[in-house]
Amino acid sequence: MKASVNVLKQSDIFYQLTPTQLELVANLCEEVTFQAGDIIFKESSNSKELYVITQGEVEITINVDTPESASLQAEMVIAKLRRGQSFGEVALVDEGLRSASARAAQKNTSLMIIHRDKLIMLCESYPQLGYRLMQNLAADLAMKIRNTDLRIREQLLYTTRVK
Repeated sequence: MKASVNVLKQSDIFYQLTPTQLELVANLCEEVTFQAGDIIFKESSNSKELYVITQGEVEITINVDTPESASLQAEMVIAKLRRGQSFGEVALVDEGLRSASARAAQKNTSLMIIHRDKLIMLCESYPQLGYRLMQNLAADLAMKIRNTDLRIREQLLYTTRVK
């Protein structure tokens, strides 16, 4: 249990949770190990879990259709995540479809899986924990949106200058 708490403590989404709060979250975690190349979830699948990496590396990929591969779907790696990083956060906000796929990039990649329903119930039972978690979630998602905006802006400026 202590190892799970230490990993959660490193994750931005659980920033400033007390040791007791971290233990409560750790009690919800299910540990799963994947091998290199194993698919954790596919793009457009239902989202009901948050993942925290305890060991190894995870690649976040998107499907990219290109004119050359009209019948094949090509994948592009858009992020590589490591120990202590989380993914699948949007599942805490809604239960919509995943916007990307995730796969293990190394053998023995271990993840803690936290099911949305259990975490929401914990947040409702402990409002201070829920407030801190949702504040951290909002900060994490805002940072990701800003980074995406910068990448789009950069791409648009590059495309405009190339013409």
